[in-house]
Amino acid sequence: MSTGAWIIIAILALLVGMVLGFFIARKYMMNYFQQNPPISEDMIRVMFQQMGQKPSEKRIQQIVHSMKAVNKK
Repeated sequence: MSTGAWIIIAILALLVGMVLGFFIARKYMMNYFQQNPPISEDMIRVMFQQMGQKPSEKRIQQIVHSMKAVNKK
């Protein structure tokens, strides 16, 4: 094979690897964040307390539920 053909094969392999790597990394991160949400109920309580508010359990559950609903979209 000529040098030009090897260059084209190398470029195509690089592009395919980049595309596959992107989708594999995206899928991994989506699963990771679904299993390990970045904000927990305790963090929400602390944020409310820092703002000088005493959150009710109902309010905390509403926030957690709304965050999960947004993540599912």
